Amino acid sequence: MIYTVQSMLPLLGDPSSVILTSTTMIEKGVAGMSVYAATKAAVRSLARTLSAELAPRGVRVNVISPGLTETPIYDKLGLPAEAVQAWAAQLLAKVPAGRFGQAGEVAKAVLFMASDDSAYMMGENILFDGGMATI
Repeated sequence: MIYTVQSMLPLLGDPSSVILTSTTMIEKGVAGMSVYAATKAAVRSLARTLSAELAPRGVRVNVISPGLTETPIYDKLGLPAEAVQAWAAQLLAKVPAGRFGQAGEVAKAVLFMASDDSAYMMGENILFDGGMATI
């Protein structure tokens, strides 16, 4: 991720906005997900550090951390539909909003972060998980 940001810096205007993607799992300890969660927590730290380094240039770096989001990946697990539905029900029981997020909802949050409406936001992380990590 750092190499991607570094390679894009010459193309970014001053000011500009960079949004990195992490996960809700940086806020909770989930068994079996230690390496994934640790690497995504590093993304969160990278955003803070890059924000400090790039602030004089007017480049803001923030993070979106989605939780459970409905995507086609669930259909590509190679499991019977009943097994996927049972697994989804177990996951949804942990989401206070009672539903999966939608990709379009995540996109709207990213659009906000990229826009001038969030011009005062630097090194921040938006948890976008239906309350799963905070409630």
